[in-house]
Amino acid sequence: QVQLVESGGGLVQAGVSLRLSCVASGRTFSSYAIGWFRQAPGKAREFVAAISRSASNTNYAVSVKGRFTISRDNAKNTVYLQMNSLKPEDTAVYYCAAQRREPYSSSASSDMYDYWGQGTQVTVSS
Repeated sequence: QVQLVESGGGLVQAGVSLRLSCVASGRTFSSYAIGWFRQAPGKAREFVAAISRSASNTNYAVSVKGRFTISRDNAKNTVYLQMNSLKPEDTAVYYCAAQRREPYSSSASSDMYDYWGQGTQVTVSS
């Protein structure tokens, strides 16, 4: 089992950058693929980005590709989401999630993920 804690959210203006972190407990972090998802008020949760256990595979939503970068440091049990050129439509609660059903994949399906963090709020003003 793994526990996840997100941090790094905040209130920012459009165009700036933020870096989110997802820190995991446990000694088996490197066996999990990690995904970032987000949920805006009144909207369904949506996929943002994912990274495989060894970082060999990454996957991005079309809406963030070219602006967001996912990375991981297994020695620190941490996955990062670097978010550049933020837009008001990026406003949401951001969640990280872990799965090892297919650890070498970077799945966009939330159904694949078994463990979720509590979320961190990102608000982008225009």
